[in-house]
Amino acid sequence: MATAIDEEKLHAFVGKMLGDIGGGMSVPTVRLGFRLGLFDALAEAPATAPELAARAGGLHERYVREWALAQAANGYLDYDPASDRFGLSPEQAMVFVHRDSPVYLAGAFDLIAAMVEAEAKVEECFRHGTGVRWGDHAGCLFCATGAFFRPGYVNNIVQNWIPALDGVEEALRRGAKVADVGCGVGFSTLLMAEAYPESRFVGFDFHAPSIEEARRHAESHGAANPPRFEVAAAKEIEEGGFDLITMYDCLHDMGDPRGCAVHMRRILAPGGTWMVVEPVAGNAPADNLNPVGRLYYNASTMICVPTSLDQEVGEALGAQAGEARLSAIIREGGFAEVRRATDGPFNMVLEAR
Repeated sequence: MATAIDEEKLHAFVGKMLGDIGGGMSVPTVRLGFRLGLFDALAEAPATAPELAARAGGLHERYVREWALAQAANGYLDYDPASDRFGLSPEQAMVFVHRDSPVYLAGAFDLIAAMVEAEAKVEECFRHGTGVRWGDHAGCLFCATGAFFRPGYVNNIVQNWIPALDGVEEALRRGAKVADVGCGVGFSTLLMAEAYPESRFVGFDFHAPSIEEARRHAESHGAANPPRFEVAAAKEIEEGGFDLITMYDCLHDMGDPRGCAVHMRRILAPGGTWMVVEPVAGNAPADNLNPVGRLYYNASTMICVPTSLDQEVGEALGAQAGEARLSAIIREGGFAEVRRATDGPFNMVLEAR
C-alpha cells in the first residue's frame, strides 16, 4: 500500500532543495567574482553593470551584468532597480571583501570546488574502502583548506585560543620552543611567530608541497621572527623538548591519532602543553545534525575520511569525532589532564598536559 504524501511537507522540502541547489550553482559564479576582482571593485561604491565592468579592469559588460544579477538573486549583492545599480552592504563586504574578517569566505567556495573535482576519486573509495592521499584530491585542495581556515585563525589563535590555556601565553612572551604539527601552508605558525617574537617556532607537515608553500608565505611575510618549516609526519618528528605543541584542525585527519598522541607526549618538554584545535562537535551524531555539523560531515565524507584511510592504521575519526572520543585518545597517549579550554561556533580547543 502506497504511503500518502503530505503535500505541505513535500512543498517545504522542495523549497529547501531549491535553496540548496541555488547555493550549489552559486559556487562557480562567486569564485569568478573573487578572481576577477568584482566584489572588490563593487566595494568602492554602488555601480551599474557598465561602471562595474570598467572599474574591474575592462571586463565584458554583458557578462558582468548577468553575474551581478545572479549575485543579487543569491542575496549576495544589493540591487536598486530605480538606478539599475548594484552594491555591497557592510555585512556582505565582511564575507566577500575584507580578508581578515572572521567570516571572509573565499576559501570556502574554493574548498567546495575542490570537493566536486575529487568526486570520482572518493566514489572509488566507497567501492573499495581505500583512501585518497592528501594533496591528490584535487588541483590545490591544500591551498583551499589553508584559505578556508585562515580567517578563523587570524581572529582566534592569539586573541582567544592561546590565552585560554593555563600559563602558556606568559611562557610564549618569555620565550618558548613551539611545534605547530600539521601546519599546512603555515598560516597558524606565522600568526603565532609574529605575536610572540621571543619564542621559536617550527611548523611540521607530512605534505611537502604544503611546506614549500609555507616557506614562500614566510619569505613574503618578512617576519622579524621567521618560523622554520620542515617536512615530517607527526609520528616521525625527531626534535623534542617542545614547551608547546599545537595542532589546528588536523588530528582527526591522521591515520593513527593514537600513535600521534604517544609521540606528542614523547617530544613534549616536562610541564609542556599540547593544544588540540578541532571542529566543534557534540559527542553523539544526533547532536551534530545542524548547519555547522552539515558543513563538517560533508567535508569529512569527501576529504577527512579518505585522507585518514589512505594512511597507516586509517582510524578515520572524521571531522565530528567529538570531545569525549578525542580526549580519550589523548589520554591513551599518556596525558594525565585533558580539558576543554574554550570553544566557538566552529572550533573547540582541548588542552592536554
